[in-house]
Amino acid sequence: MVREFEPSQPWGTHPRFLSRDVSATVASERWQIEAYFRLRRDIFEREQGLFSGSDVDEHDAHATPIVASSQLAGMPDEVVGVVRIYRTESDTWYGGRLGVAHAYRRVGAVGGALIQTAVSTAHAHGCRRFLATVQQRNVRYFERYAFRSLSELSLRGQPHRLMQADLAAYPPCPKALALVRGLAACVRAA
Repeated sequence: MVREFEPSQPWGTHPRFLSRDVSATVASERWQIEAYFRLRRDIFEREQGLFSGSDVDEHDAHATPIVASSQLAGMPDEVVGVVRIYRTESDTWYGGRLGVAHAYRRVGAVGGALIQTAVSTAHAHGCRRFLATVQQRNVRYFERYAFRSLSELSLRGQPHRLMQADLAAYPPCPKALALVRGLAACVRAA
């Protein structure tokens, strides 16, 4: 088969470039927040079919969104991972809706960066107990990040585990305090 020359792609089509330079932070800009909800929709509604219509719930009204972004030339390029954290009781925090864009699941570092940022940010806000509801297939992954299983549960018809982070492995991140304060103004403006 002979292919025609395409001037805009003189070397032919190539697989999409996936940056291995990824960083996670509290989403504080409009584009990050929009991409955060778009990626959640792609993962939890379209790919996994856990929700129809929307995965947004009552926790999103006060949750802190965290995004992992690929970097290109030292600048954030694209949101490739998401997680949210929120306080439930005085010093108990939850993490949830952790997801990584399909193309980035084999890159490594994305999930770990999200977990580190989520737990360290909550810890900076006075968290004394950090819990997460983790899909059964991801339990071992979380165990590698100093989480231990507390109990089994079923959410949306899928097996999950309630897991607790060892906060000693996640020192508080003081930088996160300023970002979360700035986020409140950003979310109100959106």
